[in-house]
This record gives sequence, C-alpha cells and structure tokens, in this order.
Amino acid sequence: MPEFVSVDRIDKVFSLSNGGTYVALKDISLEIKKGEFISLIGHSGCGKSTLLNMVAGLDLPTEGIVMLEEERISSPGPDRMVVFQNYSLLPWLTVRQNIALAVEQVLGHLPKAEQDSIIEHNINMVGLSHAADKPPGQLSGGMKQRVAIARALSIRPKLLLLDEPFGALDALTRGNLQEKLMEICEESHVTAIMVTHDVDEALLLSDRVVMLTNGPESKIGQIMEVNIPRPRHRLEVVNHPSYYSMRSEIIYFLNQQKKDKKFKARSKTVTSRYGLEKVNLEIGFVPLTACAPLAIAKEKGFFAKHGLDEVTLVREPSWRGITDGLANSYLDAAQVPAGMPLWLTLGGRDGKPIPMTTSLTLTRNGNGITLGKQFFDRGVFTLSDFKQSLLETSDRVHTLGMVHPSSLHNLLLRYWLAAGGIHPDRDVSLTTIPPAQMVANLKAGNIDGYCVGEPWNIRAATEGIGYTIATDLEIWLGHPGKVLGVREEWALAYPNTHLALIKALLEACEYCADDNNAEEIRQVLCRPEYVDTDPEYINIGSPDLYTCSIDQPLRQYAHHQFYGVGLNRPSRTEQLWIMTQMARWATVPFPRNWVEILERICSVSAFSTAARELGMLEVGYKRPPIQLFDGSIFNTDDPIGYLNSLEIKSDIHIADVIIDTPRVKVA
Repeated sequence: MPEFVSVDRIDKVFSLSNGGTYVALKDISLEIKKGEFISLIGHSGCGKSTLLNMVAGLDLPTEGIVMLEEERISSPGPDRMVVFQNYSLLPWLTVRQNIALAVEQVLGHLPKAEQDSIIEHNINMVGLSHAADKPPGQLSGGMKQRVAIARALSIRPKLLLLDEPFGALDALTRGNLQEKLMEICEESHVTAIMVTHDVDEALLLSDRVVMLTNGPESKIGQIMEVNIPRPRHRLEVVNHPSYYSMRSEIIYFLNQQKKDKKFKARSKTVTSRYGLEKVNLEIGFVPLTACAPLAIAKEKGFFAKHGLDEVTLVREPSWRGITDGLANSYLDAAQVPAGMPLWLTLGGRDGKPIPMTTSLTLTRNGNGITLGKQFFDRGVFTLSDFKQSLLETSDRVHTLGMVHPSSLHNLLLRYWLAAGGIHPDRDVSLTTIPPAQMVANLKAGNIDGYCVGEPWNIRAATEGIGYTIATDLEIWLGHPGKVLGVREEWALAYPNTHLALIKALLEACEYCADDNNAEEIRQVLCRPEYVDTDPEYINIGSPDLYTCSIDQPLRQYAHHQFYGVGLNRPSRTEQLWIMTQMARWATVPFPRNWVEILERICSVSAFSTAARELGMLEVGYKRPPIQLFDGSIFNTDDPIGYLNSLEIKSDIHIADVIIDTPRVKVA
C-alpha cells in the first residue's frame, strides 16, 4: 500500500541578497500513513515551517519531490488546509460567515442545504454554536483558533497542516484545544502534520515525533514512535510507563542540538602553556558520588597546580550525554563507567569503532542493587528469594533499571541474576535510565528495582521506597567503577596535557581517600553544580556508620575506594573480564584481536609515568585475581573457553574488529 504523504529526498536552498545561498533543509525523506498525526519539533531556524510549507504547496523544494496520494504537490490546494498561529480570520465576518466563505469557495457545487449543514456541523464540532454570529473581535484567542480549525476541516481536506496552532494561547486554553483537536482527528480520521516547540504537546497529540537538527542543512535527526494508546487524555497521559522516558529522549535530542550549536560557534583556539599542548579542557561527568575526584581536583586546585588552569567540568544527566560528547569531540575527557572505553572502541555506539584509552581508575565499588519495598514486604532478602518471587509472579513483566550497556551496573546486575538462575533478557526486562531518575521511576512503579551507583541506593532506602538487596561488596569486592576516558587520538595529540590530567586526578583521588576530608567532600558534592542533593545521601569514608536498608541494617552502603595500593592503575585483566561479559550478552562481539585492543585501551605506561613523577610509587602495580561471589574462576588465558562454560548467556559472536590507528598532525 503506497504511503499517503511522501517526502522524497528534498533540499531547500534560499538565495541571499549578497549573491550567496542558504541551505535550509538537506536530504529530507519522510513517509506518512493515512490517519497519522505527525509532529515536527526542533529549535528555531531548523526548517520546520519550511517543510510544512512545501507539503502545503506554498513553497517548492529546490531538489526532490513531495507527493500526496502519489500525485506531486506543486501548488496550494483545498486538499491541504493550513491552520496558522495567528488565526487568519476576516474581522468583518462572523464565525459562521468565516467558515461559510471557505465552504462556498471549495464546496460551492453542493446544494445550499448541504453546505449549511456542513457549516453548522463544524461550528458545533468545535463547540462554538453559542458564538456563531459573533465577529472575531468579540472572541477570545482560543475561540478564534477553534474557528480556524473548523474552517480548515469544513472543506474536508485530505491533510491538515498546523503551524504552532496553540503557541499564542494560555496553558488552560491550549490544553482544552489539544483535547478538542484529538477528538476531531479521531472522529474524522484526519491525517495531520503539526509544527511545535512544545515537547508535551508533541507527545500528547502525535503518533510519531520527527526531530530536526539545527540549520543550516537541517536533517531529520531522529523519529520517535509514540506508543501511548488512544484515546488519550491530557491529565492521564503522563501516567503511561513510557511517557517520561520518551519526554527525556526528545529533550535530550534538543539539548544535544544546543550543545552542537555552541560547539560550532565557540572558538577553536587551543591554549597551550607551561609546556602543555592544551590547558583549556572540558571534562564531562554524571552527578554521582563517584564524581568526587573531578570535583575535588577543580575545587582544591589540583588541575591548576598541574598547569590545567582553564578546566570546565560539564555536568551531564546521563551516560549517553557523555558518550555523545566524547564521540563528537565536545568533551576532551570524561569520568566514564569502566566498560565504556572498551564499548566505544568495539563499536557499541552505532556500530562504528571509536578508539578510546583509559589511564586511571578513579573509583572502585560504589554500586548496589535496589529492589522496591514490595519485595522487602514479601521477605525477599537473597538472590534465591528474588528468583522464587519472580516464579510466583510470572504473570507480569518485572523491569529493572541500569544506567548504560557498558557500565558495571549493567554487567554486575546481569552476572548476579544469571548466577541465581535468572536470565536477564528473558526472565526480567532491563531498561536504561539515567542515574538521577532511578528513584523517581521506582516511586512511580515504572520499574521494580535497579542497579546504580550511590547516592541513589541510599536515597531509596532513606525515603522508604526501596532497599539494597546486594552491593558490589558482595558481588565483586573492589571492582572498577569509574575511569578516566579520552579518545586515543586526543591522548596522542596532547601527551603532556594527558599526563598533567592524570596527575591532577590521581592527587584528587588521594585527597578523597582521606577520611579527614570526608565532611568537606560531602559538602562539595551536594552543591548544585555537582550532585545537587542533601548531605544525608552522600556518604564518603568508613562504611560502618551507614546502612542501606529500610527497617533493619540489612546491607552496608556500597562505599567507594578512591586511592590505594593497586586501586588506580588500569587493569587489562579487568578489561578482559568486561569484554567477556559484553560478548556474553551480545552487547558487542568478542574480538579475535583482543590482546591488541586491551593494550591500546589500557594506557598503563601513562599511568606509571604520572605516578612516578608524583612520587606515588606505593600505589602498586598489581591487582588480586578477580573473585566474584559465586566462586567461579575467570580464566584469562582462555577467555573464549570461559565464555563457552557459562550456562546462561546469549548467542556469542566472535569477529575481527578493525580499528584504525589515529593519525596525529605534526605542526
């Protein structure tokens, strides 16, 4: 069945007064089914209205074609009606007369009685029968917009086009009109395309939301299916389990477009000083207790001490923001989950390898598995209890949150479940949620539990909505938590800057490990620019003072290790274990050239040089063997044999992973 509306690879180029050109839209393709409601969203200047005008026939594409029911659109027509933000009513005509004018022009061939019937039907449909004989000057803004909608629908168009139709209205009027528009579209099976800046409006009205990138040369950056069933009600739609994740996805896209614009507009000047190739750095982090070394390096002057006196810490709400920042070079470096350098290197993001390196382990431990209070009330205190509870409630899907596919949260949660005979991809559903949204989703009932770093386990227990059933102290004591991640090409281009960064953060890690500094660090982390939470949720130092339970001291909190013998040096053995776990769950294939990849990812020489120059030889060079709670032995000599020995796993793929060697420009 052919698509109702087809936009096929269109470009739109405008001529400028100086003789140049401006490319507004580039290579736009979109297929729309009959009866669909599509929203176009993006920042001002991205070409939303331009695209709408070309579908309306008010403008023509420079390249490509737009078709309606397999006929090319080359001019305006009554089969496409546009509702503008400014109403466009004739002020000397009444409501009835404004609608009648359109009906007479398009449907004048019909008998007068039938025309009158159409007019009255549309007046009643928008609830304006009491104001049918009033001119626009006596109507409110919302009433005027209802007249515009009634006029557009009265001529029975095939396609309704709305250009920010509710943008000038107050919130209450806008909400009521949105409800009315939904009723009309469902009743009349109208196909509609709407331009909007309002994320909530797009989610309420749309079947799909089309997100446009910034101009010039705007493209379709993403298309989201809105899986909320109809009929929808404005005050109820927010309760749908997917609503806030979809809303966050759109907001994330729009924020990334803002960052992209700022990145392109800012100065590309690299400031070099003190023998360092670059001192103006942007370093990303996610608001967790584990960001302490970055915050302390900034606040206590460790960055400046080592010549990095123009460091900006960039607070991202999710690990996705960190990956995009590193991939697009918005960030010079970042605090990342221990598995992220490997995940990016192996093509975990869009299947395209992005060679990364890590030269410093910033934290160990710090994660916990939290379940909702309903499990505590049922007596679920162990992994076997949890499995039994799943069997007893097999009629429903149990959803657990984790923060990123590459994170130890995901890998430890999966390992814990599988060790208890629970398949993480069949017996439960795992979903990715930003750390700061875990507690809200647990409270709303969208998830049954999660694995995340502190302070979000302690916070669930403190607020009485969840409890920690296991921490990494029980699963893998001393596992790597967060590491310093940089692109390999960046490390090669700025070797002295890289060493200075390692030294500054290693000194900050030592500062964070001193219990005498615990209260100061708590107060720093609580500030809005870092974790932005109450001090009671931030626990630094000895774990004996704090617990992560609701009624009983069931679990200690998952305290962090910041510095010590063998704690900060990157470990190829640990990265190999992470590599096997990602392959175990088909996150990425297991690379045949795994030895080469591990050598490139773990920049041991850079760490050793930094530690030696700081005189920190006591940090040591060895880690104990990997010991997990189920007693299994990880064979580093035969990782594929280890993978094959695992009872619960996905289909494992082994492949050659080709990673280009970065080329560094020599001045």
